[in-house]
Amino acid sequence: MIFTETPLAGAFLVDLERHGDARGFFARTFYADEFASHGLATPFVHPNTNRSADPGTLRGLHYQEPPAEETKLIRCVAGAIWDIIVDLRPGSPTFRQSFGAELSAKNSRQLYVPKDFANGFVRLAHNTVAAYMVDEFYTPAAERGLRYDDPALAIDWLIAPQVVSDKDRAWPLISDL
Repeated sequence: MIFTETPLAGAFLVDLERHGDARGFFARTFYADEFASHGLATPFVHPNTNRSADPGTLRGLHYQEPPAEETKLIRCVAGAIWDIIVDLRPGSPTFRQSFGAELSAKNSRQLYVPKDFANGFVRLAHNTVAAYMVDEFYTPAAERGLRYDDPALAIDWLIAPQVVSDKDRAWPLISDL
């Protein structure tokens, strides 16, 4: 795997090293020793998968409050997503800044999202499936979010979100936190 730190310290793009032959290719999507060698959390406790049929379907921006903060390793196994992270660490030099990357079945890229980051993504293609591993068990009482269209964040979603849940429309602006 090839680890590239994003402009938001602690968040990484993880590109797979494909080994191919006439059958196709093989690539590791996770290897604890490689993640640990970059100082990244590795005790993932559950994987999740979600599917959306239509481009423009948005999920996010979600995060968990302490003590249930989550580290995530996100990838797209069918179609493509534009994944956004927002740094919510008050002492960080990139506090309230965002970063986006395309994750797709074609590029096999993953995004490592540290604790205290909000995360969301919009589908760029039909029948898109995202899969991610999380290092904490989901705690409903700790679930929080930010408005995807918050002017203070000025996020470029690449395509306009068309399908957004009522819950995601109702999250507060970052200035209200």
